[in-house]
Amino acid sequence: MTSDFRVLSLIPPMTQLNTPYPSTAYLTGFLRSRGLDAVQEDLALALVLQLFTPAGLDAVRNRATAQPETQRSASVHAFLDQFASYRSSIGPVMAYLQGRDATLAHRIAARGLLPEGPRFAALDAYEDSDMGDGGGDPLAWAFGALGVQDKARHLCTLYLNDLADVLRDAVDERFEFVRYAESLASSQPTFDPLAHALAAPPTLVDDLLRGLTLAAIERHQPKLVLLSVPFPGSVYAAFRIAQTIKAQHPDITVALGGGFVNTELRELSDPRVFDFVDYVTLDAGERPVLSLIEHLQGQRGRQRLQRTFVRDRGGPHPNPPPEGEGANPGTVRYINLAEPDIPFEDVGTPTWDGLPLDKYLSLLDMLNPMHRLWSDGRWNKLTVAHGCYWKKCSFCDVSLDYIGRYETATAAKLADRIQQIVEETGQTGFHFVDEAAPPKALKALAEELIRRDLHISWWGNIRFEKTFTPELAELLAQSGCIAMSGGLEVASDRLLTLMKKGVSVEQVARVTKGFSDAGILVHAYLMYGFPTQTLQDTVDALEYVRQLFETGCIQSGFFHRFSCTVHSPVGMDPAAYGIELIPLPPVSFAKNDIGFIDPTGTDHDALGQGLRKAIYNYMHGLCVEDDVRRWFEHLPHKVPKPTVSRHKIGKALQQHR
Repeated sequence: MTSDFRVLSLIPPMTQLNTPYPSTAYLTGFLRSRGLDAVQEDLALALVLQLFTPAGLDAVRNRATAQPETQRSASVHAFLDQFASYRSSIGPVMAYLQGRDATLAHRIAARGLLPEGPRFAALDAYEDSDMGDGGGDPLAWAFGALGVQDKARHLCTLYLNDLADVLRDAVDERFEFVRYAESLASSQPTFDPLAHALAAPPTLVDDLLRGLTLAAIERHQPKLVLLSVPFPGSVYAAFRIAQTIKAQHPDITVALGGGFVNTELRELSDPRVFDFVDYVTLDAGERPVLSLIEHLQGQRGRQRLQRTFVRDRGGPHPNPPPEGEGANPGTVRYINLAEPDIPFEDVGTPTWDGLPLDKYLSLLDMLNPMHRLWSDGRWNKLTVAHGCYWKKCSFCDVSLDYIGRYETATAAKLADRIQQIVEETGQTGFHFVDEAAPPKALKALAEELIRRDLHISWWGNIRFEKTFTPELAELLAQSGCIAMSGGLEVASDRLLTLMKKGVSVEQVARVTKGFSDAGILVHAYLMYGFPTQTLQDTVDALEYVRQLFETGCIQSGFFHRFSCTVHSPVGMDPAAYGIELIPLPPVSFAKNDIGFIDPTGTDHDALGQGLRKAIYNYMHGLCVEDDVRRWFEHLPHKVPKPTVSRHKIGKALQQHR
C-alpha cells in the first residue's frame, strides 16, 4: 500500500460529549497496525465547542431575535431576557465541565452564577416526587453537604440543556445533544425525509458543521473519509458532512459504516444515498475497509470487496425523465466476497491520538448512579470479546454480526491493550462495551491485571448468570471493577424463559447480591411491554424489583419499553411469541423497529409512568417498603395485588448462604 494514502475517520454529531465514541479509535488503531496513514477527528465535540462560545451564542441570538415574538418558546424568551448572563457565563461553564477550573463549583452550586431557564424547573419537581418533606435545598438529598462538584455539574448540565432547547426552538428544530434529527433516519423505509432535509437551506448548525468539515479536510488532506454512524441521531449530520465533501472535494472517497448502518441499512436499495457517499459497509469495519483501500489503490477489483454496497451507473434511463429531472440514478448492488474476517486478536489497540481528550465535557444529566457513568468523566472504551457468547435472547439482534460472531482475545493481549491505552491517554478508567462480557474472560483478565499490578477502574455489562459467584465478584473488585450492569428485563420467570435469558429471578438475586457485597454498584436493565406481558406480570415484576432494592442486591435500574426489531427472534418468528407483526411498507432505506399486535391488550404506555417513578424512588431508598400498587394509582381501573411472596428474594438469599 502506498504511504501517501491517508484515511480520515470522523465522528459526526451527535454522540457523546464526555468521551469519544470508540469506533474511530478502533479503526484508526487497526489501520495504523497495518502500516497505513490513519487519522481521526470528533466533529460532534467540535460542533458543540464552537456553538457554546460567546460568538456562538451571538449567532444564536441573531436567529432568535429574527423570530416573531409571539412564536418564541419559553426557552427562547428566557435566553433573550438573560442573554448578557448567558454570554458572560458560557466560557467559565465550559472550562469547568472540561475540568480546567474546579474551584468554580462553589459559585455554580450556590445558584447565583448561572442564568436559569425552564430546565431548572425540574429541581422543583424533586420536592414533589416522594423525596421527603421538600424543605430546604431540593438537591440536598442527592448531593449532600459535600457534593459541591456533583451539584455544580448537574446545574451546568441543566444550563446546557436550556441552551440546546433554544437551538431547537430558534435555530434548528431537529437539534438535540444525542438524538439529533433522529426521526429522519430511524426505521425510515425511504430516503425521502433525509433527502428533503439535505436539500433544504442550511441552518446555523449546518453552516458551522460545514466549516468544521472543510477545516478537517484541509488539515489532513485525506484520500478516503470514513463516516462512523453509531446511532440514528448521527445520520443527518453524517450526510451533511458527506454533502460538504462531495461539493468541495469530489475526488475524495467517502464511505459510511457503523452501528446504525449495520442494524438498519441491511436492505439498502435507494441509489440517492450514493449521491453523498461512495460506499456503505456492514458489520465489523476492519475487513471491508482494508479491502476498500486495496481497491482504491488498484490492488483489488471492485468485485472483491466485502460486505459493501455500491452504486452501479446504468445506461440510458429506461423511461427518460422530464427535462431537468436528472439522469438514471443507477442501481444499488451488494458485494461480499467470501473472505475471513480480521480475528479479534489481530484488530490492534485502539488509539485516541488526534482526539482532544482534555476538551470533553464531564456532564451529570441524570441522577441515576449508573447512567451518570455514561455522561460523567472520560472513559476509555474497550471490548473484552467480539459478539455475545450467549446469543439466545429473543429480543436481541442475535442474527447480526455484532452479536452472532463471538471471538475472544487472550488476557495477556487485553492487558497489553489496556496498558498501552493508559500510557497514551494518561487515563485509567475503562468502560468495557461488550454486549455481555464473558465470565471466563473477565476472570482471566482480572487475574492478569492483578499479576501486573496494573491499577485501573472499570465497569461493563454482563449476564447475571451463576458463573459469577461471590468469589469471582471479589476477584473482579480487586482488579478494579466498580460497577456492573445486566439485563433482568421483565422480572418474571415465565417471561425470562420465553425470552431465553437462561436465568431466573432468584439466580439474578444471588449473583447481584454477590457483586453488591463486593462493593460493586449493580444496575439492572428492566423491560416492560414484552409480548404476552399482562398487568399482573408487570405488578409482579415490580414487586421483585422492589425486593431486589430492599435486600441490597441492586442500587440502580431503568425500565425500557420493549421494541420489536426485524433481526430478533421475536421479529423473525412472531407466532412463537403469541403476536402478529404489522406489515411494513416497501423498504429501500432503513429497517429495524416493527410494530406488532399483542392479543393480551395490556396498556403498557399507561404503566410506564408508574414504573419509572418507582425506580426513581427506590434508587434513593424511598418508599421501598410500600405496596407496589401505589405507583399505579393513576390508572382508571383496579390494579391486582402481587402474586409474589413479599419476602421471596430475602428467603432465597438466606437459603443459599
